[in-house]
Order: sequence, then structure tokens, then C-alpha cells
Amino acid sequence: MNRIDASRTALVLVDYQARLLPAIADAAGVLAHALLLADAALMLGVPVVGTEQNPAGLGPNVEAIRQRCARTLAKTHFDACADGLIDALADVPEVVIAGCEAHVCLLQTALGLRRAGKVLWVVAPACGSRAASDHALAMQRLRDAGAVIVGTEMVLFEWLHDCRHPRFREVLALVKSQPTRPVPLPVAGNPGCQGPARAATTMTDTRRGAGT
Repeated sequence: MNRIDASRTALVLVDYQARLLPAIADAAGVLAHALLLADAALMLGVPVVGTEQNPAGLGPNVEAIRQRCARTLAKTHFDACADGLIDALADVPEVVIAGCEAHVCLLQTALGLRRAGKVLWVVAPACGSRAASDHALAMQRLRDAGAVIVGTEMVLFEWLHDCRHPRFREVLALVKSQPTRPVPLPVAGNPGCQGPARAATTMTDTRRGAGT
């Protein structure tokens, strides 16, 4: 397998929604990894596309994710490919992807991208589920489907490829700042605010039609 080439990839961030994240295990850590990926992608000219599952019911992605996405695709299918993601990535042969929930929308979207022939890199630390067992099963299934499971720093340093890259020091600074930059979760129902979550809507609720 070739390295992850910034000139051939897009970053897809799946469903980091304010009303979903409080139900995700280690949600602050998952979000921090997603933001690190997005910040590095923007520095290196990698397109960033977001998705939101049923935003009328679940609300939007947290604002920090939305601000980093050139485009955010609303969807009702759990597989974003069924709602236009393939068209949004038409000229991109390889995709770095992360999101929530790992075993539902992230999994189904990633499988859709594989069916479309995309080379796929799944960033495990930036993917979240309510249960660790669901996350592990999702990563195993994606590996079996031909996706490559990677870590956040693997992606960043393969995008850079060379310490002489003109943005190397800036990306390195992002990496070094990561342990000391916790990302507070937004208050559920108010994605612009920071603070402890008071409520959570899970993907199980969405499957039952909550908020629709």
C-alpha cells in the first residue's frame, strides 16, 4: 500500500454532531483527533468535507468541525454515499475518513466509498462509538473490507512526507499541542457553547425516528 499522499486525498468527517457526541465514549478525545486532522488538512491543501445525519432531528455538527469543512453534506441515509458524497469526491481517488458512530454512519459511509473504488484510510482514534466493543468491530469489518486502519499522526506525517515540507513546523506544532489542548464538549442543543453535556441523542434514537 502506498503512503497517504496529500495531493490525492480528501478528508471526510462524519457526523460530529453536538447532540450525538455526549453519548460517545471519550468524545473529547475523539473530537480532538478530528480537529487535529482537519487543521493539518487545511494547512496542507487537503479538501475537508463534513456530513450531518438528519440535522433537522440531530442538529448540526459542532461549530469547530463545521468551520473547518469546505462543504457539509446533510443526509438521511446512514451511508453518506447515498446522499451525494461520491459526487462531492468525484475527482479524489483516496479518502481519509473518521466519524461517529463508528459502527453505524462511519462504517456504512466507508463501505460505500470502498464500493465506489476509493482507496480508504480510516483514522481509528478520531472515530467514536458509545461502546468500545462496537468501535473495535467496526474497525475489524472495515479492515476486512479493504480499508487501512491508521492513527492520526500516521496521516499527518505521511501527508508531509518530508521534514523539509514548507508547512512541517506548523503541523509539528499542532501535534505537540495536542496533549495540552482538551476540547470541551458543547452543551447539547447549543453547539456554539462550551461546557458539560446535559443531554444526548444517540444514533439508536435516530434509527427510531427521534426528532423527525
